[in-house]
Amino acid sequence: MTGAGRQAVAPLAGVTVIAMEQAVAAPMCTRVLADFGARVIKVENPDGGDFARHYDDVVNGPGGLAAHFVWANRGKESVTINTKTAAGLELVHRLLDRAEVFVSNLAPGALGRLGLAAADLAERHPRVIPVEIDGYGRGGPISHKRAYDLLVQAETGSCAVTGYPGMPAKPGPAIADFSTGLYAAISVMALLLGRARHPDGVPTTQAVEVSLFDVMTDVMGYSLTYTQHSGIDQEPIGVGSPAVAPYGAYPTRDGQTVVLGTTNDREWQRLAREIIDRPDLADDPRFATNPQRCEHRAILDEAIRDWCARHDLDEIQRIADAAGIGNARFNRPSEVINHPHLAARDRWRPLSTPKGEIKALRPPPVITGFDQPMGPVPGLGEHTDAVLAELGYSETEIKNLRADGVIGPEYR
Repeated sequence: MTGAGRQAVAPLAGVTVIAMEQAVAAPMCTRVLADFGARVIKVENPDGGDFARHYDDVVNGPGGLAAHFVWANRGKESVTINTKTAAGLELVHRLLDRAEVFVSNLAPGALGRLGLAAADLAERHPRVIPVEIDGYGRGGPISHKRAYDLLVQAETGSCAVTGYPGMPAKPGPAIADFSTGLYAAISVMALLLGRARHPDGVPTTQAVEVSLFDVMTDVMGYSLTYTQHSGIDQEPIGVGSPAVAPYGAYPTRDGQTVVLGTTNDREWQRLAREIIDRPDLADDPRFATNPQRCEHRAILDEAIRDWCARHDLDEIQRIADAAGIGNARFNRPSEVINHPHLAARDRWRPLSTPKGEIKALRPPPVITGFDQPMGPVPGLGEHTDAVLAELGYSETEIKNLRADGVIGPEYR
């Protein structure tokens, strides 16, 4: 509440976003916009909709609520439109007439074939901000290729710096998709803010293009910079970092795993003297600087591993906290779900789905006076009739569109 008991207005209240999206990158962009109060109308193919709906059936059984979809699509309205028909495309244009933003991540060239590319929108919908998310960006030798998170992570070197020497791996979370969605959402917010603050100085036909490839090469900035100036491809080292040492995961006496890390010389001195009681290592000139410690990482890992094997996790963390050394417990997803820190900070909220209520994490930003909304996860085509009625279509006209295969079946 703000002022005299008034509810804070969502920052993007009044902004309408039309989305033609699949999987993760674009849906994450529009989910972020929805979390900040935008109205997101998701245009889906009547024949199954967003294919991410069907990756699995773990959320309350079969029925289009796969874990990926539930994660990335709360707070949206689903409208089923057959865009292969002229009448369906006209419906999309009617929606865009009332929108400020159009987000898409269709296959390369698909928007142009539909007449919905940025240049097309600049003529018919000049106030709409087109946001096109693709795999590799335009103008390069692999621009035509399909791109999924794993493929882009492999292409940009992310897999090569993850895992172990000779055993590369994909980072578990969909880093390419997720980061690209955030970049796209930030771009939308920047352009909306620019229009509001500089109405006479910002072009009305600005468009946004964000590629997974460009985002992941940015995420890989440290690794690329290091290799560019050293000529060395750093080897992955599992749960650790090639950039600093000591920094890694160590088994404890009680069968758990602790992650301990140092980021500077002073922390190394405290770890050696106050935690593992090895002043000889603290005084050894081989370990005086971080580059030297990285070179002799194996010696330090052995010493820390030996000490941790003789202590329980709670004791290790208590000692490390007292010494001002960063530490964490190695958790599996099942343990994170029940993490006491999430419970103590009230991070879980009920979330409605077409098949009942589930528990979901609140959006990460904590903003004074604004409790970010978590709207329901939409069923396929759940809002088709209501949205078309807003556009002025009568019940009879909606029935006729359905009979002609322009929109999907009636939602039940």
